[in-house]
Amino acid sequence: MGKQRVSVILFDGFQLLDVFGPVDLLSCLPDLFEIRFLGPENAPVASSPGFAVSVTDRRDAPPDPDIVLVPGGLGTRTLVQDEPFLAWLADYASRASLITSVCTGSAVLAAAGLLDGYRATSNKRAFDWVTTHGKSVDWIRQARWVEDRNRWTSSGVAAGIDMTAALIRHLHGAEVAKKASDFLELEVHPDPAWDPFAR
Repeated sequence: MGKQRVSVILFDGFQLLDVFGPVDLLSCLPDLFEIRFLGPENAPVASSPGFAVSVTDRRDAPPDPDIVLVPGGLGTRTLVQDEPFLAWLADYASRASLITSVCTGSAVLAAAGLLDGYRATSNKRAFDWVTTHGKSVDWIRQARWVEDRNRWTSSGVAAGIDMTAALIRHLHGAEVAKKASDFLELEVHPDPAWDPFAR
């Protein structure tokens, strides 16, 4: 397996750690993953804390993705009603071999129809809102992350890091995943069912 392109979907009000937790871990393996940041324009995109992040590609001229990552954040509340964006995401993500989300990013995937017929999870504080999206999603409340075929969805914010470690393990084996987490001095939770926040 060669280098895989990870397309991170940026939008106004995305949660910083939803993006940069996974990205920092993937960036420890530059021979295996190429990170791209997709935005609506060439201009930087503001996160929910206010820090703006530069884009590498506009949505209207995106690179072919191997992995799509949709973060959560306050901006998802309006994004789930943005029909042109949802139609674009449904088309674009369908080209990827893996479709992933962190936190309330799963609401966006569900609103785009990308989780219909799949098991999924999300942030427990926003769970009741998230689960109003999608037509036939099997929402799992107690889960750090859920893997269902080529859909990977994580619980709130920091859970995206554990999901990413599991994804690396799935793609490249335990030794490679440990190399990345050790580089960050990160102790990951390897059990997807570990979820004290669901109580």
